[in-house]
Parts: sequence; C-alpha cells; structure tokens
Amino acid sequence: MTRQKSGVLLLAFLVLVWGINWPLSKIALAYAPPLLFSGIRTVIGGVLLILIALPKARLLRFKTLWPVYLGSALLSIALYYGVQTIGLQYVPAGLFSAIVFLQPVLLGIFSWLWLGEEMHGQKIGGLVLGFLGVACLSAGGLTGSISLLGILLALATALCWALGTVYMKRNAVRVDMLWMTAMQITLGGLILLVAGSAAEPWKAIRWSTDFVAVTLFISIFVIALGWLVYFKLIHEGEAGKVASYTFLVPLVSIGSSVLFLNEKITINLVIGLILVVISIILVNVRFRRSPASAVAEIRALEEGDYDF
Repeated sequence: MTRQKSGVLLLAFLVLVWGINWPLSKIALAYAPPLLFSGIRTVIGGVLLILIALPKARLLRFKTLWPVYLGSALLSIALYYGVQTIGLQYVPAGLFSAIVFLQPVLLGIFSWLWLGEEMHGQKIGGLVLGFLGVACLSAGGLTGSISLLGILLALATALCWALGTVYMKRNAVRVDMLWMTAMQITLGGLILLVAGSAAEPWKAIRWSTDFVAVTLFISIFVIALGWLVYFKLIHEGEAGKVASYTFLVPLVSIGSSVLFLNEKITINLVIGLILVVISIILVNVRFRRSPASAVAEIRALEEGDYDF
C-alpha cells in the first residue's frame, strides 16, 4: 500500500509539472529561440542529475553503455524536443499537442509488440478514448491554416517519445536508471545546443529575470525531476498504464494557461475531462475477470483466506 501511495504521489507530481510546463514554455519562447531554449533547459537539468548521480559513479560505465545513452538521448530528448519546437511553427498549438498526446496510444501498442505487456479490447478502447479527450481539450487551437508538414512533425514527435520510452524499458536491466536519465538529458541537450547554435543566434536571447526564473523552474522540476520520475514509474510498472496518465497533462496545461495566460474555459474542457477520466478507468481497471482469477477468488473465500 505504501508503494502504491508513493506511485500515486509521483504520478500527481509528474502530471502537475508537465502540465505547467506548456504555458511556462510559451512564456519563455518570447525571450529565446526554440532550439536554444530547449538546449539550455535540458543541459541544466542534465547537469543537475549528474551531480545527484556522482555518488554512484561506478555505475555509469560510459565506455560500455554510451550507445544506449546516445540512443535514448536522440529519441527521448533531442528529436522529441527538437521536432516539437520546429513543428509548432507550422500547426496551431492545440492541434499539435493533441497529435503529440497520441503517444500513449502508440506506447500501448509498442509495449504490447515489444515488451510483452497485455493488450485487450477494453485497453485499446480506453487509449483511443483518451486521445479523443485530448483532441477535444485542444480543439480551441484548431484555428488558422493547417500544414501537412506540421501534422507530420507532430506525429513524428509522438513517435519519438513512444519509441524512446520503449527503448529505455528494453535497456533498463543494463543501466542504472539515475545515470540513464542524466546521460540522455545531458547528451540530448548538448545536441540541441549544437543544432541551435548553428541555426539560431545567441544574441536573440533576452536574459530577463522572468526568462531566467522560468528556465530554472523548467530545468529543475520539469526536465530533471520530471523525467526521473517518469522513467522510475515506467521501470517499476507497465509502460502502457503509466503513459495513459499523461492524458491528464493537457488538462493541467489548459488550467494553468487560464491562470497564467488568461485563457478561457470552454465546453471542450468539460467534455475532454470526462473522456480522459473514463479513459484512465478503462486502461487501469479490468472489469472482465478471467475464469482463472474468478475461481481463485471463490476458493479463497471458501477457505477463509481473504482480507477486508
């Protein structure tokens, strides 16, 4: 029960900080180009994790595991954040985020194909329903022209996130989770900084107090602690189930956008919330028990081996 409560608290923290990240990032992007901003925040977060991981330096094994670290950095950080920031230039933010949060659906499928996790009709229905809920929440962003390139970049962002999570899960037994997170974030951030330096001018950054404060908050809580918690949960539980809770992130994002950016609450918010809640229930609660589990429960009741 203690472990279960701990998991719930970690999930709540993750959903909260990742939800707040969207409006905060929008504020920060008014002060800096996207690739450089992505690189700065991820490098800071990675360095913080390296400092935390230093007491376990012997578990780094960089000479042996650098291909694993680099592969994860490319998929989960460099490509995910890089493609995301570029794609937002072509498609309205609401539509883009709705497509990106197709990731739990993709992850549910990939986890079934490559991780051996259970897949059934109810779970598939819940994942699809959750995506529809996110699409409904984001419907307010469906304005302006829609670029085919932007839609493809959004799909690529979701694909990178899902593949990166599966890649990490498959290699989890080979690496220390803290070092895995620290290395992928640091290496991914360095790749973004190099790309940003080549494509964007550093002098375009305005180092205001607001920009520094927002960047540090995102670096510490969203990047460093957020990814550490996410991969800890993925490592300890089913990847598909953990990812289903990320459907709540856009809900927190909309609520925090109302608070920070004065955006309005619409009927889409209410409908989307209902769909997301139903989705999480369908993914995480199996209503139809197997005959074996039913027989085992009956035997336990007959033998008095039960606990209220």
